[in-house]
Amino acid sequence: MIGEQEFRDLMAGVCAPVTVVTGALDGVPYGATVSAFAALSLRPPMVMVALDARSSLLTRIVATGRFGVNVLGHAQAGVATAFARRGADRFAGADWDYDHGLPRLARSPGWLVCEVARAVEGGDHLLLLGTVIHAGTGTAAPLVYAHRTFGTHSALARHPRHSIADHVRACAR
Repeated sequence: MIGEQEFRDLMAGVCAPVTVVTGALDGVPYGATVSAFAALSLRPPMVMVALDARSSLLTRIVATGRFGVNVLGHAQAGVATAFARRGADRFAGADWDYDHGLPRLARSPGWLVCEVARAVEGGDHLLLLGTVIHAGTGTAAPLVYAHRTFGTHSALARHPRHSIADHVRACAR
């Protein structure tokens, strides 16, 4: 078996999407930056996120059976850092609102509302398998994390994507 630091160093080289997973309990919003997020299934649409088993966010998500996933864009490294801090009021400086009863961060290019289908123990984390019941998408290049640095996919940074509305406006000129 490899050591913890060796595993951390190895996994630091794996590029991961950056998300802020949110929940709410008794009208109080909760959220944390999570890079362990992936699509799981198309039929039904499902995703999975991994949260530390000691996470206060996890406790609240398990209590409500719901969570939101804000898929961050390349310009949201500050948001990712703010929601990664321990003990801080993570929503104090954030631009957000409730969407389907869950905290949604403004300008996040991806938004998912999920119901917990199953929780699976995995070492010191719990995998939440969520059925997606609502989604919203934008066109910003994604924020990714690799080698302990935030960045984006360089090809998308060089060639920004435009929305269909942008193309329609360009054709109308």
